Amino acid sequence: MSTSAVPSVLFVCVHNAGRSQIAAAFLTHLGGDRVQVRSAGSAPADTVNTAVVEALAEVGIDISAETPKALTAEAMQASDVVITMGCGDACPYFPGKRYLDWQLEDPAGQGVAAVRPIRDEIERRIRGLLAELGIEPAA
Repeated sequence: MSTSAVPSVLFVCVHNAGRSQIAAAFLTHLGGDRVQVRSAGSAPADTVNTAVVEALAEVGIDISAETPKALTAEAMQASDVVITMGCGDACPYFPGKRYLDWQLEDPAGQGVAAVRPIRDEIERRIRGLLAELGIEPAA
């Protein structure tokens, strides 16, 4: 684990416009300042998927100001847990990190109705991750 007082989690997908944004938003929302959250993409898009923004707004989480970010070696090295979501071999590997690969449908090009079940599955996994980290989710 990092020398930081709180665990650090990095979510990585290809475009950092859908799954990783949802995961980062839920972990930030539920973990608060008890966890450091980053997200990035191996080939970042220009904007966050509008259906993802809408699906999160439905559950009271506003990510309308978020922008996709490029994956950097520094972000990976600064993270205790790296959770990949379909970036495959584009994600570098650093020894000593905990890696999880979450197989999730890609919301790219889909409407909000198709994004809702992806959103709900990611929330379920985030709650499980918080439990593993010993962090009680915010109400």
